[in-house]
Amino acid sequence: MEFNIKTERREEIINITEKVRELIKNSLERGQAVLVYVPHSTCGIIINENKDKAVCEDILTFLRQQIPKGVWQHDNIDSNGDAHVKSSIVGPSKVIPLENNDLMLGTWQEIALIEFDGPRERKVIVKIL
Repeated sequence: MEFNIKTERREEIINITEKVRELIKNSLERGQAVLVYVPHSTCGIIINENKDKAVCEDILTFLRQQIPKGVWQHDNIDSNGDAHVKSSIVGPSKVIPLENNDLMLGTWQEIALIEFDGPRERKVIVKIL
């Protein structure tokens, strides 16, 4: 199962929880967990609060401060060395437990795609385990 997301900015966090939940609900497969994965080297998957947009901005601000743009060897080729480093730290996937064919997320937890080199079209792969 998969879906595409079109990002709009160079760096942004997009809530994908309901898209993942819908795929799980509509699937004939059953399992104990779900893998959410992006096959890209300049974005990642996070789980955190997404209701308060300040949390998302704080995450992006922290990563920008710790991993600035324009100081990496790869910048001489594509000018996105920081995006590769951020993506490597965040990671391309998360595994979330399932119960009664639904995500076992905490009260404020949501699944999000975090973009570091947009705008782009991103593929999200969802596998029930």
